[in-house]
Amino acid sequence: KREIKMRKLDSTKIRPLKSEQLLHIEDHDFALRPGFGGSPIPVGIDVQVESIDSISEVDMDFTMTLYLRHYWKDERLSFRSNKNKSMTFDGRLIKKIWVPDVFFVHSKRSFIHDTTVENIMLRVYPDGNVLFSLRITVSAMCFMDFSRFPLDTQNCSLELESYAYNEDDLMLYWKHGNKSLSTDEHISLSQFFIEEFSASSGLAFYSSTGWYNRLFINFALRRHIFFFVLQSYFPAMLMVMLSWVSFWIDRRAVPARVSLGITTVLTMSTIMTGVSASMPQVSYIKAVDVYLWISFLFVFLSVIEYAAVNYLTTIEERKQLKKRGKASGMYSMDAVQAMAFDGCFHDTDVDMDLTPFPDPEENETRTSQTNISNADTPRLRRKRSLKGNVGRIILQNNHVIDTYSRIIFPSVYIVFNFFYWGLYM
Repeated sequence: KREIKMRKLDSTKIRPLKSEQLLHIEDHDFALRPGFGGSPIPVGIDVQVESIDSISEVDMDFTMTLYLRHYWKDERLSFRSNKNKSMTFDGRLIKKIWVPDVFFVHSKRSFIHDTTVENIMLRVYPDGNVLFSLRITVSAMCFMDFSRFPLDTQNCSLELESYAYNEDDLMLYWKHGNKSLSTDEHISLSQFFIEEFSASSGLAFYSSTGWYNRLFINFALRRHIFFFVLQSYFPAMLMVMLSWVSFWIDRRAVPARVSLGITTVLTMSTIMTGVSASMPQVSYIKAVDVYLWISFLFVFLSVIEYAAVNYLTTIEERKQLKKRGKASGMYSMDAVQAMAFDGCFHDTDVDMDLTPFPDPEENETRTSQTNISNADTPRLRRKRSLKGNVGRIILQNNHVIDTYSRIIFPSVYIVFNFFYWGLYM
């Protein structure tokens, strides 16, 4: 009686659970795979993609949440059942039996959801067939090509493979063929259209361990273009068109044309910097870089165009002053000082008085009357010309380079846009 009582009070021995007794877990060594030493054990896989959480161009990765299900047969887990019903368990039994060691190739981070408990399900059938299901979130690498960004389509894949068992011990395959991969109908991304989901399989070779079965979850992502049209392309177009306004401004308005050119150049630089900040530092040229740099070149050339107009106009004015100075005998000091001050053309009929200096031998009374009349004459001429002939003055004061630029710049930019969108779309 004392021995029986001592056995009941012995706490060092833990009785197996009823489920473990039914599955005969203590009678087998589950450190070994089913059918150890024989043919490879087939393990079927099917996947249901719950969501694609994010796509990162900077890190070149994606994050996906999915249900991963394994199917295999382990005769060591078979049991008797009068009604042929399966038994379902949670994650506590997983550590005591053999399960496939599937891992995600090229994964950066992954975890099994554990709210409120670990999202693990194990279902065992009387004949030894096993269903093992997990809810996992995984972040994996996606090798992206940005040569056509933002008019690009990215092809990513999530790869599954056994870590320890090569093809001689374990054979991974899609349980239901192409139908083994299913997706939620409400999957959507902010920057991409999901064009395609597909399943495929292959082999991976490692020089030290041999060949392994590998399964692929492939999906194609096409980028939304409208966001980048609003944020990059359309502002760049407006800046290029704004730089063309300079061709219609009077060439004598130096501050207006110079400030307009510098403003458009700085704005284009800001747009280019903003686009580059959100992209990985790749060593090749992207499609958006081509467009922005060509647009920047158009804006820059509009500034150079006015520099050429101003320089040629100054040379032309100096020649006119020399000719008129020789004809009248002396240069007008006002015209020379004005040209030296701002370096630009001045209409001789409106802005300058090229009257030669008075003869010192003339009468003082006549000199004072002439100076008064000469002081009033340019003012009256300027008022009359500005009131009645503003359009004519602007057209006459435009250089021939401005006239050609009004046609050449828009025409070339339109041709460039046709080639660009035709090539990348």
